[in-house]
Amino acid sequence: MTVGVRPSMPFETRAAPDAMPETNDAARRLRAVSSTTAWRDRPRWLRRTIIVSTLLSAIALVASPLWGPRVLSRLDFFHVRTIAFDGVRFAKAAELVQRLRVDTTQSVWQPLDSLVARIAEHPMVSRVQVERDLPGTIRVHVTERVPVALVPSRGMLRPADVTGAVLPIDLAVIPLDLPVALTADSALLATLDGLRANAPAISARISSSRRVGADELRFTLTGGAVGASGPAMQNTLIVRTSADVTVARFKDILPVEADLARNHLRAVELDLRFRDQVIARQP
Repeated sequence: MTVGVRPSMPFETRAAPDAMPETNDAARRLRAVSSTTAWRDRPRWLRRTIIVSTLLSAIALVASPLWGPRVLSRLDFFHVRTIAFDGVRFAKAAELVQRLRVDTTQSVWQPLDSLVARIAEHPMVSRVQVERDLPGTIRVHVTERVPVALVPSRGMLRPADVTGAVLPIDLAVIPLDLPVALTADSALLATLDGLRANAPAISARISSSRRVGADELRFTLTGGAVGASGPAMQNTLIVRTSADVTVARFKDILPVEADLARNHLRAVELDLRFRDQVIARQP
């Protein structure tokens, strides 16, 4: 996503003073020869000193982290003309630009730490990196917070990340197919996030989830295994787990569902709370 920076003040265009037209080719050649002769007439040590000094000055100007950027920032050539965002999906570019507080009077050589700090304050941003893309672009790499569930907030369901932080995503503008977490419980959200990242097929089946008691998580799933004679599971399936359930343990429901489907049996509940066992309750 690339955003052009609105000029805060008009660009200034300066015309070079009119030069006298050169009509005499011989005169031009004479001046060139004179300049070359004047350079060659200088002592060799002086010519070498000038060349070396010029090169060292250029290298020092670019390489010095202390005063090089400060000198370069005075050049109009390095004024900011574009801001480019990478990794932005949910955050609004206009809000990020407003937080940057950068305009065309500023240079790309300005300190970047302050820009990082301003973007990092946005509630959708998890991590941010800012770099220069010379000559006139500020590039912002954003890692956004990932919505993992819809949680109750102020009388309505709102998207939240794995920490339980409510995210500023307008569901009317960006619809999200997320499971409902009836409580913003850390263990519950961590399990949902793990399933989202590592078992997306199971995650897509979860319609709601909640904590029950001190050490139980309960998930409502839709769909299920399909056998030769049609659906073997009911339309909804309750999965009960301990609070520290892993993604690998949660996946143990899959072979059980497949086995039930092969035997044309149905289950309304699968219980993973007992070690190395999956207890199926049939209707």
